[in-house]
Amino acid sequence: MRTPVPGVVGADVLVPLVNGERVTYANFDYAASAPCLEAVRDVLDGALPYYASVHRGAGFHSQVSTDAYERARATVAGFVGAGAEDAVVFVRGTTDALNLLARSVPAGCEVVVFAGEHHAALLPWRHHGSGAGRVVRLPLPESPAAAVAAAREALGARSEGPRLLVVTAASNVTGELWPVEELAAVAHAAGARIAVDAAQFVPHLPFDLAATGADYVAFSGHKLYAPFGAGVLAGRVDWLRAAAPYLAGGGATANVTEDDVRWNDLPARHEAGSPNVLGAVALAAACAALTEAGQDALHEREQRLLGRLRAGLAGIPGVRDLSLWDADHPRVGIVSFVVDGLPADLLAAALSAEYGIGVRDGLFCAHLLTRRLLPSGHTQAVRASLGLGTTVEHVDRLVDAVAELAGRGPKWGYELVDGRISPVPDPRPRP
Repeated sequence: MRTPVPGVVGADVLVPLVNGERVTYANFDYAASAPCLEAVRDVLDGALPYYASVHRGAGFHSQVSTDAYERARATVAGFVGAGAEDAVVFVRGTTDALNLLARSVPAGCEVVVFAGEHHAALLPWRHHGSGAGRVVRLPLPESPAAAVAAAREALGARSEGPRLLVVTAASNVTGELWPVEELAAVAHAAGARIAVDAAQFVPHLPFDLAATGADYVAFSGHKLYAPFGAGVLAGRVDWLRAAAPYLAGGGATANVTEDDVRWNDLPARHEAGSPNVLGAVALAAACAALTEAGQDALHEREQRLLGRLRAGLAGIPGVRDLSLWDADHPRVGIVSFVVDGLPADLLAAALSAEYGIGVRDGLFCAHLLTRRLLPSGHTQAVRASLGLGTTVEHVDRLVDAVAELAGRGPKWGYELVDGRISPVPDPRPRP
């Protein structure tokens, strides 16, 4: 018996169109923020009556919340294959996680990163407070094999000095999967470590620290159907344990005197302040729901929808999708594309206003990669990303809408309003 696909909150919401009609919203913006799972909402409904500050309260609610918070940590650890010797630190999201790691690497650590990374993985190493020394930015590779070869050359012979290779598991622009296991082997052979940005990977496929050989993994709850402001950095403890606390404040402290501060051990060391208890509980609930449903089975369903979408778009004159590698290279449910003669922001606005379809337009916080992949004459792209709430009807509606807009353009008028292309007038009521 096939396991049901986990339901998402708001799947049946009707949205207004500029012509006065209402249609069921077709959400193709999962790669930015995925909607809340119904299972996550239900867990939160049960947790909210007992919500309290954790770890330092004697009251019953505080004890219940502390238990829930630490159970969430254990659930998340299991979700990414973190062992008893690994740290699981709750943060605000992938950006926060990789900035924490950047502040935790040993002073002078050499960092190797590909130019195609999301800004969350590309930028923290040169930012104020990072312990990184030399940062080597590798050009975009022509193939997965070229990525492995470039990493091997950049890391060179085995070194005793601290080095870190940073790589995405799945591109947020193209959805293409990167050869994480091969890159981990290259890093370890050179005496380096590897950190994996799995923000776009874990909502679609299982990830296992031990199986991939990764030393660190970072991801966000808001892309994993738990949009409540929590994320995770999981991995080896030594660099994190030796680093000064990410934030100074209560919770990170073991003892404070007038002359000295003694900091806590992990994970509290990097979780100063009142933790985002409900965010952690929500994230763990999402991990549990995806695990129970079977991520491999969910991925197979998504691949059928992705194939339908890509085939439909490929049949529209003037539509070109973006790929770094071969068009058949494995990928998760993300398609970025352009339509000749139709700016991306106008296309996105028209899809929303005239068809009730939500997509993303722009450079997707991966400017170097997206600009490299854009065909001549285009400055931005449209991204359609799939998730658990995506249906065949959504896919067909998007393909038909793009075909109509590519053929005759928008029916409504659009102007620049507050920095965004918007329908003018816009009669759609807001809730």
